[in-house]
Amino acid sequence: MLELDKIHCGDNCDLLGQLPRECVDLVVTSPPYDDLRTYGGHSWDFFGVAWQLKRVLKPGGVIVWVVADATKDGSETGSSMEQALHFKRLGLNLHDTMIYEFDKPPLNDRRYEQKAEFMFVLSNGAPKTWNALTEKSVTAGTMRHRGAGEKKSQDIRNGSSKDFGVYSEVKDDKVRGNIWRYTKAGEDKTDHPAMYPKRLAIDHIATWSNPGDLVLDPFSGSGTTAKAAKELGRRFLGLEINPEYCAIAERRIAQQVLELEAV
Repeated sequence: MLELDKIHCGDNCDLLGQLPRECVDLVVTSPPYDDLRTYGGHSWDFFGVAWQLKRVLKPGGVIVWVVADATKDGSETGSSMEQALHFKRLGLNLHDTMIYEFDKPPLNDRRYEQKAEFMFVLSNGAPKTWNALTEKSVTAGTMRHRGAGEKKSQDIRNGSSKDFGVYSEVKDDKVRGNIWRYTKAGEDKTDHPAMYPKRLAIDHIATWSNPGDLVLDPFSGSGTTAKAAKELGRRFLGLEINPEYCAIAERRIAQQVLELEAV
């Protein structure tokens, strides 16, 4: 078993092979996709990683797979969907197809601005944890028709036009939708070329896990998932093949410890 609460530098398939079966509660990760960046020239084995993640995931555990497609020869590759379907073939559920919306999209040629990536939520059976995040309801305090009810249905059959519908007051908060928008303003500045926002990792970790659960990132990069997991009181494991990124992640986590001690 790998030491917990640590970034491990090495090939993720080899390192995953050192973990026992069904030991991980949650995976939050963003793998390299479609050769858009070299990440130090390192390659990775999608099929090997996918099989290993299925092996180490607990029943009810969740994988959040943040990914997008490159455009090659005028066509998007579709590799994101192919990966999601492969996880299904391994026996996982595609629990939700969520969207991560950027704040500053890049320019594109002859197509609308690319403003989003997929966040595939894959689960080993029904998710064992769901701490629903909420947002303010725009129509809070208003009355909303919730359905006709049996009494109105009976009166309609009898020829009555009276409205016996059921009404209720809209609450102040509602469960979020599955399109999440983030800004990277205020994020740590590192030499990693493709950090995702720490808020994204925090929100998924808060949703799909509880304090004390083990959160894994097999493409740890700059350590964003590990840092978020530590802040939320989860155990974590970060796997990263690039020694430069391992050093960045270790510094960020160490800095976090110093910040907490100063409070």
